[in-house]
Amino acid sequence: MASARRPVNLAILGATGRVGQELIKVLEERKFPVNEFRPLASARSKDAKVLFNGKEYPVQEPSEEAFKGIDIVLASAGAEISEKLSPLAVKQGACVIDNSNAFRMDPDVPLVVPEVNGDALKKHKGIIANPNCSTAQLVVVLKPLHDAAGLKRVIVSTYQSVSGAGKEAMEELELQNKAIADGKEYKPQVFQHQISGNLIPHIDKFLPNGYTKEEIKVQQETQKIMGLPDLAVCCTAVRVPVQISHSESVLVEFEKPLSPEEARKILSAAPACEVWDNPAEALYPTPLDAAGKDPVYIGRIRVDTSSPNGLNMWVVADNLRIGAALNAVRIAEYMLEHNLIAGTVSA
Repeated sequence: MASARRPVNLAILGATGRVGQELIKVLEERKFPVNEFRPLASARSKDAKVLFNGKEYPVQEPSEEAFKGIDIVLASAGAEISEKLSPLAVKQGACVIDNSNAFRMDPDVPLVVPEVNGDALKKHKGIIANPNCSTAQLVVVLKPLHDAAGLKRVIVSTYQSVSGAGKEAMEELELQNKAIADGKEYKPQVFQHQISGNLIPHIDKFLPNGYTKEEIKVQQETQKIMGLPDLAVCCTAVRVPVQISHSESVLVEFEKPLSPEEARKILSAAPACEVWDNPAEALYPTPLDAAGKDPVYIGRIRVDTSSPNGLNMWVVADNLRIGAALNAVRIAEYMLEHNLIAGTVSA
């Protein structure tokens, strides 16, 4: 754990947002070694205070000066803000772990899930990208299976909770549920259609090829993180009326046969994975099971009836943790453990 290292000066960019608050929670839970803590947020939060380890900190507006003396910035403030402010933080000597999509496909920026490609952090130049939440939980499962049988093709359908769209989306689902229960109308403000009691096969913008940006992110990010640029990946992304946790139906075709029994054994021993797979006892993961927890849960592992070398499975994880806050903190821990941050040394 990073607690064996010297405490660092840490800032959270977007500290008052949903992911920012989850970052604080994860840092506290994992006893991440922090010396100076600096919460940063937009001007509309300038009078707010943030609680960290039992102490209140005033929120500061981000600027180049605000990054002075900071070792690590955990950024969760959106792509446009990250594109503008991350280079300023690096200029001040900080290392930025960015949760937006601003730098993910930049060839000079490592896109990292530590359990999968932690070694990529050794080549960082100040900015590290955190992947899409759907991608993060997917590659944690794909990596050990690829090591065992070689990936040939991946087809994934995601069932993504509203928390992936932010606090306003979570509030919209709650208010819409209440309005419908009261026999009232609540017009969508965040989503393109009513989300309460509905599914929306539309996350992010549509591209000319008919796929959404979210679906292409899963494809491209999986290829980059796995180090398999030619891996065949196809995704359909769907928003569902669930507050927290993303679920995925995953079909994997391998270079050689892999039985469900072998896959269960491999995944049970894999980092960050937990297998819940006993259909006879109705044992399989659900979004409620995963919410607030760290593992990526896998169930319903079965033979793909359309391919002799294929398996189908069901994958569930808390998107605010493994897909955002927890992965970012794990990156920071890895960097401390491997002395990859300037000015940090073994205690």
